[in-house]
Amino acid sequence: MARSPEKSATTAVRWRTMTAEQLISFARGAPSLDIVDVEGLKAAAVRAFEADPAGLTAYGTSVGYLPLRKWIADKHGVTPDQVLVTNGSLQADAFLFDYLVDEGDAVVVERPTYDRTLLNLRQQGAEVHAVTITPDGVDTDELRKLLESGVRPKLAHIIPNYQNPAGVTLSLEKRRALLALAVEYGFTIFEDDPYADIRFRGEALPSMLSLDEHGVVVHASSFTKTVCPGVRVGYLVGPAAVIADIAKRATNLYISPGMVAQGIVHQFCVSGDIDRSIRTVCDALGERAGLLAAALREHIPGVRFTEPDGGYFLWVELPDDVLAADVFVAAQERGVAVVKGSDFVAEGGEHALRLAYSAVTADRIDEGVRRLAAAVEAVRR
Repeated sequence: MARSPEKSATTAVRWRTMTAEQLISFARGAPSLDIVDVEGLKAAAVRAFEADPAGLTAYGTSVGYLPLRKWIADKHGVTPDQVLVTNGSLQADAFLFDYLVDEGDAVVVERPTYDRTLLNLRQQGAEVHAVTITPDGVDTDELRKLLESGVRPKLAHIIPNYQNPAGVTLSLEKRRALLALAVEYGFTIFEDDPYADIRFRGEALPSMLSLDEHGVVVHASSFTKTVCPGVRVGYLVGPAAVIADIAKRATNLYISPGMVAQGIVHQFCVSGDIDRSIRTVCDALGERAGLLAAALREHIPGVRFTEPDGGYFLWVELPDDVLAADVFVAAQERGVAVVKGSDFVAEGGEHALRLAYSAVTADRIDEGVRRLAAAVEAVRR
């Protein structure tokens, strides 16, 4: 049923007068403050300045804060010269795209995929080929058919764990299949993996980086999801020659990334605080994901989704008579923020939403879904 102009105007006025506290936002993939270890970070900052004041306050090198670089290398079982520490994982993405992708080059992405991946690749002038996501990750049979048709990508961008936005995890079988395809057809797998540690069900799967015997994988991750977004610390792991070339470009761009933030993250990691932080985040988000799934089933009949085993996001397919663009507006009017599925695909997504449960505390999830349900009912055709 369409909304009447009078009701729509009244609701819009109510939305504009809502405070930030009254808004329930499923839009941003960031943790709520209650699950950020602020005290641990404060203590890590003190230790960092006490342990290495010269290193934190001086220019560093483009490869990042060297003690953190080594910690990351040890975590992934590689040598430090295979690691570049960056200002967030999005910068790591940008460095690799700039290094590997020229205008007109073919690149494979998942459909749907992270919206900023699409933006960055379009800015590079890449020819983007989207391959369908299934409940166990990217459709490797569809990818093989694409490759057999003659497409020769420079790289395939894959988010293997609790994918943003779909929330699904790439199966071990498909990880191995992707590696085999990369070797056979000569492309790089960009394993973009910031959510791997945020697992609240199931067993951890090996990274493609750890399975790679041919040097076809470049891996990226971030401390945004396990520590907090404000530290802006991410990294690339890959063949030493690739990392060295990217480091030269980074030197020309900014001399070095932020030593203070990286020094704090290093102390947070070596103290073991990061393990406690991960447990806190996993416990909280596991509860929130379960509550969100239950509320969607109760309040919005007909929606389809794969309940995630980890990460920050749940992808919702709306009934065919509901357009996400209409829901987006109607939800805003009711004080709930969502993201349209069309933001994550080159074409399509008109009946989908991405819901981030990371920033919504457990006591507000049911109310947020009730508001979303009212928005859906208001715009049904």
